[in-house]
Amino acid sequence: MTFRSLAQYLRHGVPAAGPIAILLIEDDAAVAQTLAHHLRIGFRHILALSPEPLPAEVIPPAAEGRIVNLHHDSRQPLAHVAAVNAVIQAAAPRTWLYYGYNAEFLFYPFAESRSVGEMLAFHAEERRQAMLSYVIDLYAPDLQRWPDAVSLDQAMFDRLDYYALARCDRDGRQLERQLDFHGGLRWRFEEHIPADRRRIDRIALFQARPDLRLLPDHRFNIAEYNTYACPWHHNLTAAIASFRVAKALARNPGSRWQISGFRWRNSTPFQWNSQQLMDLGLMEPGQWF
Repeated sequence: MTFRSLAQYLRHGVPAAGPIAILLIEDDAAVAQTLAHHLRIGFRHILALSPEPLPAEVIPPAAEGRIVNLHHDSRQPLAHVAAVNAVIQAAAPRTWLYYGYNAEFLFYPFAESRSVGEMLAFHAEERRQAMLSYVIDLYAPDLQRWPDAVSLDQAMFDRLDYYALARCDRDGRQLERQLDFHGGLRWRFEEHIPADRRRIDRIALFQARPDLRLLPDHRFNIAEYNTYACPWHHNLTAAIASFRVAKALARNPGSRWQISGFRWRNSTPFQWNSQQLMDLGLMEPGQWF
């Protein structure tokens, strides 16, 4: 198959049927598992963006044409901004989109028995065009055994110490239904994390519209897209189980020699199911039962 660029692919538009996942492949960590997970939960199409062609063996046999591997420099700073905004402009209005990275796994309430399409259909019925997601840092328990900090079988995460702060505008006024969320490795090792990258909230699921733009800090230019719920009641939220921060801390010269491991008293094994995340308050089922 020809390794086309994202721009070449988008000249012909994107598939009309969503939801569509945009996955930025930064390295070779858990690529096959990332693709398989997002196929399994029901994304109709996956755009796998990578600097080099993906090996054929990482494409799940069940892909059936649902995965397109496209050239994009996903290692450059702010690679997500150019990619996501390009897809937004090419997609039909109201198409549901998701974006994430390799070694990141989307979870939402009742994901084991309901597809992502079913969940988003309910969310849209509640007049919501976007969904808040919390990025939950996963990590291997032993960096001597797993020096890249990635272990799917032994993954751990922090079960406590997540918090939210008021989000204010430039004049110091608190923004309605917007909060800055913190926790996980970004909180415990904040001295190694730039201040503008310490938040764990990401609007990862959203509907395309012509005037929508993704900003570098994972927020959107339309304020309502950045809210955690509607004015009337709680809404669904999702979680992204991610090795991305652990990988960076284990590899970057400024942190790798100062961090001997990520495991601590509040570490707990990740069970790879939505119920565990709901039980810990790391995502919200809202009115969806």
